[in-house]
Amino acid sequence: MWSALTSTAEDHPGWPVHAGPLRVRAGVVTLRSVRRRDGRAWSGLRLAEQDYLAPWEPTMEGRWSDNNTARAWPAMHSQLRRYASVGATIPAVIELDGQFCGQITIGGIVRGALHSGWIGYWVGRPFIGGGVATAALALGVDHALGAGALHRVDATVRPENQASRVVLDRCGFREEGLLKRYLHVDGAWRDHLLVARTREEHGRGVVAALVDSGFAQRV
Repeated sequence: MWSALTSTAEDHPGWPVHAGPLRVRAGVVTLRSVRRRDGRAWSGLRLAEQDYLAPWEPTMEGRWSDNNTARAWPAMHSQLRRYASVGATIPAVIELDGQFCGQITIGGIVRGALHSGWIGYWVGRPFIGGGVATAALALGVDHALGAGALHRVDATVRPENQASRVVLDRCGFREEGLLKRYLHVDGAWRDHLLVARTREEHGRGVVAALVDSGFAQRV
């Protein structure tokens, strides 16, 4: 049975995470909370996909081969859980037919008068196409504006990243402007487009829109 994202009363909104399943052409997509035992799958995919992922990700100190080993995962997992425990981040794993295929994060969460956060995702090259990224982002956005209790969620994307722009457009993001030299990526300060979606624009949600259009099916 398909279920909405849920959170327990004692946790911050939207944590822990469980979303889906949602069927697209590639298979069944779900989101779940990160686990300490994800290290091997996370590292294997990240190391194999360096040439595909690195050109689009923020610059980090150190080498890709060191930052993405299985040994690096416990510290990253602990950091993600720590940020989640204070309501600053909602991290999740993307699965396709039960297989680890990427991550999605709602971060930079600010409450008070703003009630806003950003959303970002990555999936490995073997899982590109077939609607995986679109399904994952749809589930994540519905979470951010639903169980995550945010009023606004935004994202940034390099203008030349056409694949991600298509995914964001399918999920109903509205372009707000160009951020000049916004983020250091792949050796230089890169321009990024700012896109956003607010609760007033959300209607029945992104998942419902994908189902209505025939792009996805609830399982």
